Amino acid sequence: MPDGKPPSSPSGTPQGECALVTGAAGGIGSAMVERFLKRGLKVGAMVLPGQEAPGGLELPAEATDEAQVSQAVERCAEELGPPRWVVHTVGITGKGPFAEVALDEWNRVVDVNLSSAFLLARAAHPHLKRTRGAMVLYSSTNAINGGNELSGPAYTAAKAGIIGVVRYLAREWAGDGIRVNCIAPGPIDTPMLDRLGPQRRAQLARRAPLGRLGTAEECAALTGFLCSEEAGHITGTVSNLSGGLLLD
Repeated sequence: MPDGKPPSSPSGTPQGECALVTGAAGGIGSAMVERFLKRGLKVGAMVLPGQEAPGGLELPAEATDEAQVSQAVERCAEELGPPRWVVHTVGITGKGPFAEVALDEWNRVVDVNLSSAFLLARAAHPHLKRTRGAMVLYSSTNAINGGNELSGPAYTAAKAGIIGVVRYLAREWAGDGIRVNCIAPGPIDTPMLDRLGPQRRAQLARRAPLGRLGTAEECAALTGFLCSEEAGHITGTVSNLSGGLLLD
């Protein structure tokens, strides 16, 4: 390696690079794992205990458990190398209306969607600093347009918190050479929408000017761009992936 850089794969990705994906058994997480593997990266796939990832090194962990998240990140670094790309897709929805949300339910939704991001970012930071890498956190259009009773107020608040965390970290970590960005998808055609039934799913698709739901593969494509050298001057952004549902 006369120039000090690792050899590259045919795709142009340096061999030996590592990516870490949370929620790797979900629709978007699975698509992200598969995309990173096709790029020739080594992938740590964080899943709930008992779940299976579509590939990579499975890292069972409860996303809201500080010790388990830390252990999963350290295992990824030890077995695959320090992650350069970190993608957090963990999330659950709640429901409304506001007056009917119990405190326990509020706390559960906020913990899974927002506190999990805090724990992952804190555990991943030393490795991202070493690799001068990038992190992508998933928010939602609900965080920007106020959401509705389908996903509930706790989900909307937690996803808005994700945007705040991304903007904060983009500033604080810039000196470490770390980029931090956010994707805010609208309705995506994944199992998370199955709870709504076919009629409601069809209504959501028609609401978007493009007339359809987004796909997990489209989310993975945008995430893959943000986790690449081509996006080397992009940080602190919120990318709207909603088929025109959100135009502000």
